[in-house]
Amino acid sequence: MAFSFSDSPSYLLTSESVTEGHPDKLCDQISDAVLDSVLANDPMGRVACEACVTNGLVVVMGEITTDTHLDVPLLVRETIKGAGYVNADYGLDYKSCGVSVSIQEQSKDISAGVSRSLELRERGQSSTNREDMDAIGAGDQGMMVGFACNETPELMPLPIALSHRLCRRLAEVRKKGLIPYLRPDGKSQVTVEYAYGEPKRIDAVVLSAQHSPEVENDVISRDLMEHVVREIVPEELMDPDTKYYMNPSGRFAIGGPAGDTGLTGRKILVDTYGGLARHGGGAFSGKDPTKVDRSGAYAARYVAKNLVAAGLADRMEVLVSYAIGVATPTSVSLEAFGTGKVDDQVIHDLAVSHFDLRPAAIIEDLNLRRPIYKDVAAYGHFGRDDLDLPWERTDKAAELRAAAGL
Repeated sequence: MAFSFSDSPSYLLTSESVTEGHPDKLCDQISDAVLDSVLANDPMGRVACEACVTNGLVVVMGEITTDTHLDVPLLVRETIKGAGYVNADYGLDYKSCGVSVSIQEQSKDISAGVSRSLELRERGQSSTNREDMDAIGAGDQGMMVGFACNETPELMPLPIALSHRLCRRLAEVRKKGLIPYLRPDGKSQVTVEYAYGEPKRIDAVVLSAQHSPEVENDVISRDLMEHVVREIVPEELMDPDTKYYMNPSGRFAIGGPAGDTGLTGRKILVDTYGGLARHGGGAFSGKDPTKVDRSGAYAARYVAKNLVAAGLADRMEVLVSYAIGVATPTSVSLEAFGTGKVDDQVIHDLAVSHFDLRPAAIIEDLNLRRPIYKDVAAYGHFGRDDLDLPWERTDKAAELRAAAGL
């Protein structure tokens, strides 16, 4: 079970992140660029878009049902350019790479179950009312997880929060020219030592940054420490025993799609809580909000974050499951890991009474039929204080706290 070490005086937890130029993250951004393009003109469009990238080639595939025109090759090239691949020497060039597209419409069987939920079919309703929260059936079966904790201002676990900040800083120093020899691909990893459930110190920091081939590793190590690590990792959490690994392979000149094939949906722990909470298994990118892999996970985070922000628990994990074509979740469970300030049953009752987890309600409450997804396809979908994301708001915290009598 996640966070089962609260009685231990010392244990280590590690999370990683990757930059926007990582091959898998590049594919996530391409998939969500396609999704955003559909939703910008057709909010009711259905999208399940995957991308694969290798040296000099991008393949986009999936099921899309929409009335809007899509210029997929243009979206691909704009996304690749935005990630920094503007030179073939980097492993991919937005101007010259090949783009292959294979897209069909959503299966009519799936579409029927989503457009007219089991609840409506059992009531004998032949048409849907968009104001009816039973109108939409879940786009697939599966389990979704939301998590929040009070370790950081954004209510995220410290290891993944620091890992994301390091990767964002790595991209920033590249774009600003502070480290001019850096290239788009990069990764971070942070290991935090906990004591009795609380972060105590940073045990290890790993940074791997793609670079031009003529630069020596000692120069890279020095610059990464000065311009990235020292700017991000809190000094009070570092000590003489903290270990630093800057490009530990010794060389990272070949990177991006030239070094590794990328695929949509392969960085699901980077997208969520860095492994410090359970994961339902479904990826987010390229999926419209009728897919509960995405909307259900966002809603679960919204519930967990508001419960923690309300002071009902220091840590909260929310698990929701769905059956395809059915609006009502098949299960909702919550875990406070012994940190609850009121009885666990009270927390559960407050959650189910204050949050409607049917897909249509989630879409309406969080206003999800908008082109807001490409921006979260890199550096995490949660804890993003740089973006105004509806599932990150704590607008129900005061109401929950009052209802709990705190």
